[in-house]
Amino acid sequence: MSEFDPLPPHSPTCMGCGPENPSGLQMSVFQCNTTSVFTDLTFDQRQVGAPGLAHGGALAAACDDLFGFLLYAAKVPAVTRTLSVEYLAPVPLNAPHRIIASIKERDGRKLHVSAQAEGVDGEVKFTAKALFIIVPRSHFERFGDFKDHPALDRLAIANAATDGAITAEERL
Repeated sequence: MSEFDPLPPHSPTCMGCGPENPSGLQMSVFQCNTTSVFTDLTFDQRQVGAPGLAHGGALAAACDDLFGFLLYAAKVPAVTRTLSVEYLAPVPLNAPHRIIASIKERDGRKLHVSAQAEGVDGEVKFTAKALFIIVPRSHFERFGDFKDHPALDRLAIANAATDGAITAEERL
């Protein structure tokens, strides 16, 4: 358990952090400092890959969702452009793992982020890196109603400046 207060989920039904998604990871995420967040996550039978081990796709999904929480620190809405995971050791089911994610650099609309996951034995099980692209609120509005995504709405309001014009090379 953490001494920190959890950050709000991206949405109630988010696959990574949504408390109302019974098939999701149901991650609770906490802010470490102004550029880092963490989750303590136990993969279970719903995320099985090889017998007794977590599926690599579940590990990648956990990282991608955790990276999304860094947007609270950056105070911008953004989307994943690239994500890479380096699998270093087997990740056993039903054992807690701490995943810590951090913003490494902001370059214009680009956010470079990274993560590392350790088991209770202190062994690094996997690492991840991603590039997020800051987008305007309108990027999301074409796909759904913001009332169902209060966290995204807060980010968009906090950084209304991103609602400006985007050049052709910046477009996704």
